Amino acid sequence: MAHDAPLSPLAPKTYPDMPAIDGVRFASGAAGIRYKGRTDVMLALLDKGATVAGVFTKSKCPSAPVDWCRDRLKGGKARALLVNSGNANAFTGKKGADQVKLAARLAAAATGAKESEIFMASTGVIGEPLDASKFDGVLDGLVAEARGEAWLDAARAIMTTDTFPKVATAEAEIGGVRVRISGMAKGAGMIAPDMATMLSFIFTDAPVAAPALQAMLAKATQGSFNAITVDSDTSTSDTLLFFATGAAAKRGAPKIASAGDRRLVAFKAALDMVLTNLAHQVVRDGEGARKFVEVEVAGAVSASAAKRIALSIANSPLVKTAVAGEDANWGRVVMAVGKAGEKADRDKLAIWFGGIRVAHKGLRDPSYDEAKVSAVMKEQNIAIRVDIGLGKGSAKVWTCDLTKEYVAINGDYRS
Repeated sequence: MAHDAPLSPLAPKTYPDMPAIDGVRFASGAAGIRYKGRTDVMLALLDKGATVAGVFTKSKCPSAPVDWCRDRLKGGKARALLVNSGNANAFTGKKGADQVKLAARLAAAATGAKESEIFMASTGVIGEPLDASKFDGVLDGLVAEARGEAWLDAARAIMTTDTFPKVATAEAEIGGVRVRISGMAKGAGMIAPDMATMLSFIFTDAPVAAPALQAMLAKATQGSFNAITVDSDTSTSDTLLFFATGAAAKRGAPKIASAGDRRLVAFKAALDMVLTNLAHQVVRDGEGARKFVEVEVAGAVSASAAKRIALSIANSPLVKTAVAGEDANWGRVVMAVGKAGEKADRDKLAIWFGGIRVAHKGLRDPSYDEAKVSAVMKEQNIAIRVDIGLGKGSAKVWTCDLTKEYVAINGDYRS
């Protein structure tokens, strides 16, 4: 199976220290859902009073757990999160919905929480019914052994074709009191998020009401998880949940009811930092990836036009294979700008690879030096910048190259 793939060359060299967040504990175990000899279930337990927000896939074929979470989000309260890898429980009809209900019932019995306060996510193969009865044998044990520091074990349990667990953390002050935001993510393929990423779970000890959490999360997602693409394919299972335990209130942190509260400035910056860090890690673990690519578009007629042009470049198989081959083929960037469906003027276009301008005013740059540009393309981190020359709209998106390994991983994903 692909989860045994060698570590991505773009993987972080070290993991951050992930201290416990007051009010949440993690445990992971092996339920044998698909993988042999590895953990595939993660349980997060939240203290009473925790609030929750979430954003989900815009896919018209969402998974059964996505439907479940959307319905439960209205309550704004959470006591537990149950996640499995190896089976997405997507495109599984009534049986899939029934298995989610069974999983909720089992989790409620093990944790003592209400079913309406249990959130779930599943990732893996689409179209195969999930056997939720397999949770029965592991949940009691997970509840007993859950602990606040078990971040990396929890992040490993939700991996599918990922080659490394993804975690990030930051601190901020609210009303003079230090609070923490930490999170985990999984994802390596089927990544063109449209509301969220494959799976990501963020936790804070700040006392923030659910509506404020929701507003902040929706905004922070736009420049992070909604600005990455591995292969232009949006998952059926995209789930991003944000939990606030409120435990920092005991240390004097003020209770926050509105996302517009001025005391949230540093908190919002920390949230952006955590989400962007995790989003970049997803790209760095893109299936078969060898290069991390930042695409920046400036001079478009609007920010939304800039983002569409940037995604057209980032999603182009021809651009991505050129990067994989370390070929500064800026003609493919011209192609991607031209097909994006947004206003562009061939004779005002400028393109840079790294800091080197390769095209200017509709022509190859007069000082173009193939050797210098080729040296840039050999680096692990590649920056492609385009100036449309028509306005003030700008955007950044991140992607990876497209290699033979991507085809190999996905050619035998179910075998």
